[in-house]
Amino acid sequence: MKDLSKVIKRPLITEHGALMREEHNQYFFEVAPEANKHEIRQAVEHFFGVKVTEVRTMNYRGKIKRMGRFQGKRADWKKAVVTLAKDDSIDLFDIV
Repeated sequence: MKDLSKVIKRPLITEHGALMREEHNQYFFEVAPEANKHEIRQAVEHFFGVKVTEVRTMNYRGKIKRMGRFQGKRADWKKAVVTLAKDDSIDLFDIV
C-alpha cells in the first residue's frame, strides 16, 4: 500500500481510548486491513505532524449478524494503537 491517505480510515473515540490518551499518550485508529506498521507510522507522522514511538495492530473478524431469517457478516477490520512521544498530542481527539 503506497498511498498514505488510504491507510488511516478513522479515529476510534471510546472511553478506553480517552483513558489511554491521558495515561499513556496512546491513540486508536481504524486502519486499512492491508496496511503494515511502517505505513501506519508514516501516515500518522505525515498527517498529524507528531513523532510516533510505537505502533501495535490488531485484526478483528466481522461478526455474524441476523435480520429475521437471513444471515450476514460484518466486514473484517484492523485497529492500530499508536504511542506518541511525550511532548506530542493530536488535537483531533481533544475536541470530543
